[in-house]
Amino acid sequence: MKPETDSRIVLTLDAGGTNLKFSAIRGNRLLLEPIYIPTEADNLDRCLANIVEGFNRVRGHCPEPPVAISFAFPGPADYPAGIIGDLPNLPAFRGGVALGPMLQEKFGVPVFINNDGDLFVYGEAIAGFLPYINDLLEQAGSPKRYKNLFGVTLGTGFGGGIVRNGELFIGDNSAAGEAWLLRNKLDPRLNAEEGACIRAVRRVYARKAGSENGDSPHLPERPEGCFAQMGTVPVFAPEPKDICDIAAGKAAGDRAAAVEAFRCLGEVAGDAIAQALTMIDGLAVIGGGISAASALFMPALVDAVNDVYLKDGGPLRRLVPRAFNAEDPAQLGEFLKGQKRTLAVPGSTRTVQYDPLQRTAIGLSRLGTSEAVAIGAYAYAIRQLTITEVQ
Repeated sequence: MKPETDSRIVLTLDAGGTNLKFSAIRGNRLLLEPIYIPTEADNLDRCLANIVEGFNRVRGHCPEPPVAISFAFPGPADYPAGIIGDLPNLPAFRGGVALGPMLQEKFGVPVFINNDGDLFVYGEAIAGFLPYINDLLEQAGSPKRYKNLFGVTLGTGFGGGIVRNGELFIGDNSAAGEAWLLRNKLDPRLNAEEGACIRAVRRVYARKAGSENGDSPHLPERPEGCFAQMGTVPVFAPEPKDICDIAAGKAAGDRAAAVEAFRCLGEVAGDAIAQALTMIDGLAVIGGGISAASALFMPALVDAVNDVYLKDGGPLRRLVPRAFNAEDPAQLGEFLKGQKRTLAVPGSTRTVQYDPLQRTAIGLSRLGTSEAVAIGAYAYAIRQLTITEVQ
């Protein structure tokens, strides 16, 4: 299966709480500019009607009929069955909504729905970070190749996904890769998402800047509705982009607090990635809006993955492989080089190559989060159709 050369068309959707973003893909490329329609998340009938309208409009722009619909939709859900459960951000979805079967009846083509974190990682495994690293290894003359990828998205939430041996790993309950529910290193009473998302950056900045009540001289004047939440206590803070500018010295504010806000995010996200890589043993890719501030959090993130446990007789590595920052040229070079050795085969004149450096690389999306999700949705549909054809 090579989705990049496939001529079939698949309709796609990226569903958010505010807008529905529709498009169509052929050969891993968008056929048209995305079409946006309001979600109307509090009214099920209008939301479903808007979804149908969006796909109808996109289909009308396609040069030939689509062979499938494949898209990302929030969970909880029974994704293989196409049934959406009770969604926090789309309150109209309650009690189970058979969205996939409805669309299949309306459009007469197979419908595939997955979590956006899963599709993001699948897209990066198909055409993004995974082939990027493997291509660099080939160019460096290394025999090392990777087949497994764990990924997270840093934004409103902390999403995740797993690709194992080139296959999207969904799990028995459509709940694999739920990174947001991993442990929060800095406060084990909380889940990782509370330390690795937009509100976490704003919260830490507010607390470190002494702005619990919004009266810190380090904060700009409070605009209406601009709050971060910690439990039931509202705390004012700028948006992450503004905090990033403060950390870079491009905007007024508490620079030390801004730097610490992103460092804390990196530490929590890195520990969560280490938990996942302990079980998966592959590369790790990072996407989402906050990834634009990677220079501020990547060092702490990689340090957290390479952390140690306390143990009698000396420290114990947090993770068996050593983690390298793929965005740091020096670390990337060391990762690609490895520790190649030539070993003599006992009792023989032959020699074999050996690289004792067990390692992983952690880096940023090579496609962009939205494009990776779209490519992941397309590749998933093409693969499922191919499997059906073979059967």
